[in-house]
Amino acid sequence: MTDLDTRTATAGPSALRRAAPALLGYAAVRALGLLALALWSAAREKSAYTLLTARWDALWYTRVAELGYGYEVRLPNGDVHSNLAFFPLLPWLERLGAALTPLSYADAGFAVSLLASLAAAWGIFAVADHVYGRREIGAERGLGRVVAGDGRAGVCAVLLWAVLPVGIVQSMAYSESLFTALAAWSLYAVLTGRWLTAGTLALLAGLTRPVGIAVVAAVWAAGIAAFARDRSGACAPEPSDPSGRDRSDPGPHGTRRTTRALGMLLAPLGTAGYVLWVGHRTGKGPLGYLDVQAGWRNGFDGGYAFARFVADKFTSFPSALAGVGLIVGVGLVVWLYVVCVRQRQPLPLLVYGGVVTALALCASSYFGSKPRLLLPAFPLLLPLALSLARLRTPRSAAVLAAVATASAVYGAFWLNGSGPP
Repeated sequence: MTDLDTRTATAGPSALRRAAPALLGYAAVRALGLLALALWSAAREKSAYTLLTARWDALWYTRVAELGYGYEVRLPNGDVHSNLAFFPLLPWLERLGAALTPLSYADAGFAVSLLASLAAAWGIFAVADHVYGRREIGAERGLGRVVAGDGRAGVCAVLLWAVLPVGIVQSMAYSESLFTALAAWSLYAVLTGRWLTAGTLALLAGLTRPVGIAVVAAVWAAGIAAFARDRSGACAPEPSDPSGRDRSDPGPHGTRRTTRALGMLLAPLGTAGYVLWVGHRTGKGPLGYLDVQAGWRNGFDGGYAFARFVADKFTSFPSALAGVGLIVGVGLVVWLYVVCVRQRQPLPLLVYGGVVTALALCASSYFGSKPRLLLPAFPLLLPLALSLARLRTPRSAAVLAAVATASAVYGAFWLNGSGPP
């Protein structure tokens, strides 16, 4: 894998100006999706806002915000759906928003999602621009070759994330946008040598969703690799500044090691703290959270249940087409990850993207939710973003506009139908 980059990272207003095209494009795509949802819902005499804020998991989050933990539903088949399955950061923010503003808990959740989705888009841009921002991307254009220094790859990465078929979830009172924002900025902090920031954001990501362990794994993988380089004597500069100084702690090399170690120690505290608290709350010890998830029929079986689900589709001709589609979809996800490896993405991105993908595909959860669970795996989109950035602007804009329209229509149809439990 390539070493972490050593380019100076821009910050402040200049970074926002550089990201502005990506953020404006992202906002336009999300506005199109919301408009399509409003029109479709109105035609079916449904409330688009209710679909976004008071259905499925959004209800569970607002109940945690309002009533705290301890609420559960016992189903006729014996399953127990406990709200302990939902990590606390989003409900905490909903409660804070409701306390400081006239907003209801559901309104606050929607506001958090909208703001977090913009933060996630900016974080994805920052990561993609850091990795590809000064690479020649090979498209002939006029008198020379296009260089990604204009942020084209970063803009394309953000827009691809926005136009995903289940991108409407980014605007729901769900935790995907909040988690992706924390994950993206934690990865960016790792890539730029800000270890305390990376560890703190990983801690918060671990309080947002169970897949927070993917961010922890990325921070630890990068930290261990850096310590290994130190030990081997091939002491490459910390990734943040060409002079070798760590922006998070500009002290001597020993101090940088301490800062790195502190960041690594911070990273798992969110996930570990909540899981251990649930174990104590349920009286079932450190693995009590797994029992809570089992009540929802969630678990990690290496993909066995998903494979059976796909195989069952081939029992009749109409459903066999869906089975073929599922196989193609999984194959595309795996292929994209292989391309990420072949393109030598930085180690933290490969670890993060790999863990998110493995947890999404190999969990025994509700199968309709797997596309939603893959939403945070944005590093898989970077090879596609690089390919789009090679195209002339009118052609890439046309492709993205067509996909955005299809995504908006699908999102409206999906939320008015089976939805994203």
